[in-house]
This record gives sequence, structure tokens and C-alpha cells, in this order.
Amino acid sequence: MDALVAEVVRRRKNAINVFLLIEKLRRRKNVTKPARLWSCSWLLRRDKHQSVLNMVFEELGPEDPACFTNFTRMQEDYWNELLTLMTPLIQKKDTVMRKAISPRDRLSVTLRYLATDNTFKDLSYSTRIAANTISSIVRSTLAAIIQILEPRVINLPSTADEWELVGHKFEMLWNFPHCIGSLDGKHINFRPARKEGSKFRNYKGKDSIVLLALVDAEYKFLFVDIGMNGRMHDSAVFRESPLGKKVYSNTLPFPFPCEVPGFNYKLPYVIVGDDAFALKPNLLKPYPSRYLTLDKRIFNYRLSRARRTVENAFGILANRWRVLLSTIPLDVDMVETITYACVLLHNYLITKKNSHQWYVPNNYRISNNSNTNSHEEQLSEHQYGLEQQTGNRSCNNALEIRDKFCEYFNTAGAVPFQYTAIEMGNR
Repeated sequence: MDALVAEVVRRRKNAINVFLLIEKLRRRKNVTKPARLWSCSWLLRRDKHQSVLNMVFEELGPEDPACFTNFTRMQEDYWNELLTLMTPLIQKKDTVMRKAISPRDRLSVTLRYLATDNTFKDLSYSTRIAANTISSIVRSTLAAIIQILEPRVINLPSTADEWELVGHKFEMLWNFPHCIGSLDGKHINFRPARKEGSKFRNYKGKDSIVLLALVDAEYKFLFVDIGMNGRMHDSAVFRESPLGKKVYSNTLPFPFPCEVPGFNYKLPYVIVGDDAFALKPNLLKPYPSRYLTLDKRIFNYRLSRARRTVENAFGILANRWRVLLSTIPLDVDMVETITYACVLLHNYLITKKNSHQWYVPNNYRISNNSNTNSHEEQLSEHQYGLEQQTGNRSCNNALEIRDKFCEYFNTAGAVPFQYTAIEMGNR
């Protein structure tokens, strides 16, 4: 009898528990859940002229062009031209759910990120665009910048005549004949993933990739190689780059050596670099700094004067697009994209009408006929071609060429200010 009563009680408790569970589920189902927001309310007021981007275009543009240039890092007409080129690639369609962010705002927020290195969260407060949306916008807009500007603003000369024109500009602006570019590398610091360890750690104890660049006389980038490990030496980066492989294999179409006025020796066309690079027949570097004669000190000064174009170009690039001055907290692929986009934007502004006058005087005329002899005539007149600069004697040829440039700078190619510079301590 007691067992029967206990079984009845147990079943009754189970029935009550089942009833209570069903009632709890019914009540939970009837509770109205708060609606999820598509976007924060303060972000939705972006189209009500309450964003810094509206202020830039509605107030700074018409009223203060200098501040507009400071914000976007370019004059308004250059900005409008760039926007016109990019609109087909970055324009999005409106949907029934929301209105798409305009190409104007997409380009503006991307340029502002490059100019300031503000975090995406910080930019979201001023632009009223969500931080995750800004991240997506920056990536897609940078890809569009590269696609639009790459074929327009950066082209490595492919013929001897084009290289000769580059050399003529160096002679007119920097008093260095037969120079076809200034070469150097710059470290772009970033924060790699923890799994990378010290893979990108450079000699300064920071993680970086290398921007290797060849620059012309007007601070325009002729060639860049981006992404080599920051722990690599500049000479190794150059040797592994497409440009370095052409230089080392003598497949770059250098103009043939020819005489310069007042100097009875056919000087080859050369690239100038610092001590980090190996001395080659077409790559000059300074003399070692020990026990220098006056003539060698003058050569080092004249080479340094021509070589500083690449240093100046790096300075202009990084101070205009200040994201390159910071430690970029993104993955290495994104850092490469940011760096290349900044280089292309730099060249875009340099190539605009009169833009190079901000940095370089334009008081010279460029002529494609700077040398009286054609390349075919020069080929028949001498046998000192690039093909004969290989083999075991290439080092001796390089030393001889550097000595000949040194002799030229101290005789027919001397300029009055070089002696003043040496007295002031320049080397």
C-alpha cells in the first residue's frame, strides 16, 4: 500500500513539472523582444549634414581651399578629377533597406585615414560611418586607387631615350650627368600577427617591410618594390627585386656611354645609391669615409646631392600620408596595399600641372636631343657596352667608372658651391 501511494505522488510531481515547463515556454514565447537596430541612431544622421565630410565639401571647399587641401592632401580640382576616375569602381547601389555611402564619402574617408592614421573607430565619430564599414571601405577604395592610378602614374622607362630624358633632368637640376635615378629603401613599420614571431624584426628592433624605390630628379617614383622582409639588407632587397635582376643581368636598356662636355671620356649612365649597395658599373656609391682626399670628398658630396632626391621623396611621401610614419596595426598584405596606394597618390600629385614646383624649380627646358649622336652611331663608335661589363673584371670597371666621375666633378664638371659645401663639413 505504501509503495502504491509513493508511485502516485511521484507521477503527480512529474505532471506538475511538465505543466510548469509548458507554461514557462508559453510565457517566454509571448514576450515581445526589443527590435534590433540596423544602425545606431547617431550614425543615421550622417545624411542630415551633421558629418565632418559635409563640412569639408560644403564649407571648406568654397570658403577655405587651403583647409580643404590640408584635409584631403590635394587641391579640390585634383580631388574632383580623381573622384571622377574612381566613381565607376567604388559606387554602390541603394537598397530598400538603406542608402549606399556615396563615392565622395568613400574616397574622402580613405584619404583621411592615409593622411592621419586615425583608427577606424576614431574616424567613425567624425564621419558618422560605422568602424567596421570604414574598414571595408578603406580596403575596397585602396584597391580601386591602385587599379586606376597604376597604369597612369608609375612607369619604369623601357627605352634608352626615356632613360636619357631622366638623366638630362638630373644634370639640369642636380648637376649630375648620366644619372638615371636615385635608389634607397625605407622601412614601413607594422604590427604583425603574434604567430609571425620575429619574422619581420629589423635591425632597429621593430617589425617592418621594405619599400625599395628608384626616384627621378623631380621626386617621382620610377620603380618600387614593396613587401620584402624588414630584416633583409637593402642590397639584398635590390638584388632580389625585378629592377635589380635587370641591372645585374645587364638587360635594362641603359643609354650607351658617351662623352660629356669638356671631358674626354665616355661616361656610362648610372644609378646612385648609398653605402648599403654594392658598387657596380651602373650603380655608384660613395667612397669609404676613411682618409678621403679632397677630390673624393667632392665626389661624395656631389653623389649625395643627387642621391638625396630619393630621401626627399620618402620625406614628402610620409609627411603627406602620415599613416606611413606610424606602426600600422594591420596584416602585412594590407600594409603593402596601403604603401603602394600612397606611392601612386604621391606620383599622381607630382605629375599634375605645376605640382612639382612646390619642391623643384622649373627653370629648365627638357630636350630629347641632348646628345648629338644617335644610339646607333654611339654603338659603332665605341665597344664599351654593357655586355663587356660582366665577368671577373666588373669590380675593376666599377672602380674605374667611379674614379672617372670623381675626376669629372673636380675638373670639367666642377661647380663653385661644391668647395663651399666641403668647407662647411658636407661630404
